[in-house]
Amino acid sequence: MQFSSSLLENAVSEFAKLPGIGKKTALRLVLHLLKQDTGDVNNFSEVIARMRSEIKFCQRCFNVADADICSICANSLRKQEIICVVENIRDVIAIESTQQFSGTYHVLGGVISPLDGIGPDQLTIESLVSRVQKEKTEELIFALNPTIQGDTTIYYIQKKLSPASIGHPLNLRVTTIARGIAFGGELEYADELTLGRSLQNRMPVDKYVSG
Repeated sequence: MQFSSSLLENAVSEFAKLPGIGKKTALRLVLHLLKQDTGDVNNFSEVIARMRSEIKFCQRCFNVADADICSICANSLRKQEIICVVENIRDVIAIESTQQFSGTYHVLGGVISPLDGIGPDQLTIESLVSRVQKEKTEELIFALNPTIQGDTTIYYIQKKLSPASIGHPLNLRVTTIARGIAFGGELEYADELTLGRSLQNRMPVDKYVSG
């Protein structure tokens, strides 16, 4: 792809670094921006720059936030005693779009995957265990992608919360979303109805893992 302007070429190269964006799509986006008012383009760049420099991660659940605590954790109308454990921020957005869940979240930042070099210490598992004990959580819902890695992560966390690990039993209900999500699928690509029903029809983790 030949360019008559190095500025245009550099802009296309930067857009092409985004996931799912090839050179042709990047060029189309850049040419679109060239047609916009300078003020609109400046606003666009300022919003992106401000997002990157000012956005925070919730100190409680590790979701994205504008302050130290995200708007979901700070919402007194949410059921603070219920925690939905997810792999990433995209899963929070997917579940929120169903409007079927009124509890809080905990973002692990991934799942245990030795082949990819991801171990428990690289995730927010210890923070979750500490949070469950400190806040006297009543229910822990696992909404991880139905994969071997997701199942391994559920099993590991369940063991970390066992009386043998923490020294005393917890009055905690541990469930997982129903298998309305196909094994090997990803939450963010599930339709809202399927995901919502999976949350409503969640099952005990012991039954899920042993099954």
